Amino acid sequence: MDATKRPCSLDFGRLFSRRALSIDASGIRRAFELGASIEDPINLSIGQPDFPVDARVKQAAIRAIESDRAGYSLTQGIPDLRRAIWEHLASDIGWQAGGEEDLIVTLGTTGALVLAALSLLETGDEVVIPDPYFVAYPQFAKVAGAQAVLCNTYPDFRMTAQRIAPLITPRTKMVIIDSPSNPCGVVLSPRELADIVQLCEERGVLLVSDEIYDAFTFPEALDQGRCPSPARMSKSLLLVRGFGKSYGCTGWRLGYAAGPRPLIQRMAILQQYLFVCAPTPLQAAASECFHVDLAPIIARYVKRRDLIVDSLAGVTSVTVPQGAFYAFIEIPKRLGLTGTQFAERAVEHKLIVVPGGVFSSRDTHIRLSFAAPEEKIAAGLDVLRRMMCG
Repeated sequence: MDATKRPCSLDFGRLFSRRALSIDASGIRRAFELGASIEDPINLSIGQPDFPVDARVKQAAIRAIESDRAGYSLTQGIPDLRRAIWEHLASDIGWQAGGEEDLIVTLGTTGALVLAALSLLETGDEVVIPDPYFVAYPQFAKVAGAQAVLCNTYPDFRMTAQRIAPLITPRTKMVIIDSPSNPCGVVLSPRELADIVQLCEERGVLLVSDEIYDAFTFPEALDQGRCPSPARMSKSLLLVRGFGKSYGCTGWRLGYAAGPRPLIQRMAILQQYLFVCAPTPLQAAASECFHVDLAPIIARYVKRRDLIVDSLAGVTSVTVPQGAFYAFIEIPKRLGLTGTQFAERAVEHKLIVVPGGVFSSRDTHIRLSFAAPEEKIAAGLDVLRRMMCG
């Protein structure tokens, strides 16, 4: 018998690890696949910018490829990009190269968060995360053998020190905040961030500030023209940022982490064996992102945000997003539907949204991404109003 036609005889029920079996497929990815199966869908599910990469950034990548910068880079990142990041951090938060802090270029912000989790967490440890949360946060804890502890932020979705404090135990090693947040678009104030910094320092817990959307903060939430960041208040934290969401290059998989040198060095050792390095030619282009003027793009997204909030006023509750490109929309209680049930019915109208249960212990909302053309957003809002008012 031809060996290539012989059925697989391996028992994966025995071979799979408990770790792998504990992690389910992303609900966002399921929505993405569903959208691909529908003809001309109104797809408001995926958090991927709908604008092209800036021409200067693309040309820098082309030059790097044509110059044969195709080999491995240093694990912590190519010198040109590291220098550009340090210059940016110096002007934005006051951190300087050569101090007690260090930085590493990673495979997206996800890569940075995975490395941090594996560096700090082990069986029995706990990490406090917001609820609602970015879908990957609980999975990072599982991969490291730890437990994610949910911080209830309903109904305003603000993760405050007052809400975090009761959740910290002797097993807590890490608190993750994301501001601007996914899925809610909430931006924490400097006062709220200062309180969280003080709490984590007093309790000896590492604060991880996931700021993947820092450059995509809307004007009303800016602090002296910048996204509010706890990194301006302390160096005893891990700052995680990236390029994909704000600059339209999500597939380039480029992020970075800066923080205490011992932690960054431990993360670098792990990266040597897990990922080796971030893509070299794309690293060579990423420094150009710091010269891109996002103001016109953000102004367009603010108009989209306003369209959503105005269209649903009086229909349901929507916390006004102050950054990123998501609206977390409550399903009116009178409908008697969960977020999952509502999203399933929306598919009948060719509308693809993500159920709130994907991001939360509750399934009372849907997430709508406004990283989509205006005509699609308007069509989706028409469907939502009909479904919620009908």
